[in-house]
Amino acid sequence: MKTSFAVPVTERYLEDYLSGSTYEFSEISWSAKEIVDFAKRFDPQGIHTDREAAARGPFGGLIASGWHTAAVMMRETIESILRFVRGGAFQVLS
Repeated sequence: MKTSFAVPVTERYLEDYLSGSTYEFSEISWSAKEIVDFAKRFDPQGIHTDREAAARGPFGGLIASGWHTAAVMMRETIESILRFVRGGAFQVLS
């Protein structure tokens, strides 16, 4: 269930995000080059950096690093939720 808010995004506090609620983020896709570039810097395993090695692996092809996924999710959280929190340690200054 997608949750709606009683207040606009610019007026939300952390307590406006209810436990158990579901929120949608924007759609994101990565190119194979972006997956490989990230992995070469931060998670240099064959399943993330080498198409041939990845094809022989358990997923049958190149996959994004879990660290890549976590980093993008953090960015989405900051841009979609925490950047608008009015006060507290999570407010992002721009």
